[in-house]
Amino acid sequence: MYTVRIREHIMIAHSLPHPFFGPAQNMHGATYVVDAVFSSKELDAHNVVIDIGKAHEMVKEVLSPLNYKNLDEHPEMQGDITTTEYLAKFIHDKLKKRSGSFFNGKIKIILGESHVAWASYEE
Repeated sequence: MYTVRIREHIMIAHSLPHPFFGPAQNMHGATYVVDAVFSSKELDAHNVVIDIGKAHEMVKEVLSPLNYKNLDEHPEMQGDITTTEYLAKFIHDKLKKRSGSFFNGKIKIILGESHVAWASYEE
């Protein structure tokens, strides 16, 4: 399996409105390290998994509407509990849709919530 990993980051605010989340029920901020991993069993005609420049640009485009935003007010997330796992799938789905015309491999999103906690989603 071949892979290309693109790393970016986003800064968000949100609350997790349920007693299960303890103090995180309250509004708080998070800075996520976002790793988008593109993988394929085969290389394309140019011997790449995906063009790295195009992949980096695409990741930035997908993350831009989330950066410095309050996820509680995001129109596509109304009523959802925006956990790190939820956000990983949300980013994955946006990236998969955005890359569908030129990338047929798998995408994995890994969100680093802190230096000791990560969550991820892959199809």
